[in-house]
Amino acid sequence: MEIEFRLDGPEGAPLLVLSNSLGTTWAMWQAQLPALTQYFRVLRYNTRGHGRSAVGQQPVTLERLGQDVIALLDHLDVERACFCGISLGGLTGMWLNRHAPERFHRIVVANTAARIGQEEGWRQRAARVREQGMAPVAESAADRWFTSAFRHSNPEVVYPLIEQLAATPAEGYAACCDALAVAELHDDLTHMSRPMLVIAGEYDPVTTPRDAETIVVNAPHAHVLILPASHLSNVACAAAFNQHVTTFLTAGAAHELNH
Repeated sequence: MEIEFRLDGPEGAPLLVLSNSLGTTWAMWQAQLPALTQYFRVLRYNTRGHGRSAVGQQPVTLERLGQDVIALLDHLDVERACFCGISLGGLTGMWLNRHAPERFHRIVVANTAARIGQEEGWRQRAARVREQGMAPVAESAADRWFTSAFRHSNPEVVYPLIEQLAATPAEGYAACCDALAVAELHDDLTHMSRPMLVIAGEYDPVTTPRDAETIVVNAPHAHVLILPASHLSNVACAAAFNQHVTTFLTAGAAHELNH
């Protein structure tokens, strides 16, 4: 496998795939593991170009990121799973809901949008990272990822994530910026047939509650949840995030998860 992954939780339990945000690793889900492994075999993986996951020879696209998830399911001989992704991982989840719904029971997408940012901004960021490395991006990330109150109250949580970002391979990060530059799913929303929980951060400047509402208004089986967080709601509001994700993925889904 080109994609680095790990499994936690009881063997034989339904599989849940967790997909990280741009510039983080599977470690960003640490606060979710105690809750989610009570119900699921949890598959965490590092997005292409992150951690030890290869960038590969071909350009990174949203389709390729989605196909990486399908390849992981095939590698593990899993026919259907649940999925939870945040930011870029959420965009990957929406692509899977559109193009591979038969492989998933239910999907959670957090702090994401049918289109994240603008093409020119992503192109500029990719070029800057290729020229200057990850330091400039890492210096400003905390302001985007967390509210001021959370940053000041929880430095022991914030700093390790910023260190992860600074350690991300520059070419891997830039390649995913290139993917985000052209990723656009607005026209696909009405064709996302799997049940989907859309989580937004009330104070998120990157993917706003309005972005979440756009998804929910157009996707046929989507529901919205707004948490008092900025861009990494799974970190800033871990307890509430865990509760709502677990409830959504398990409530009324016993039949689905066992078939």
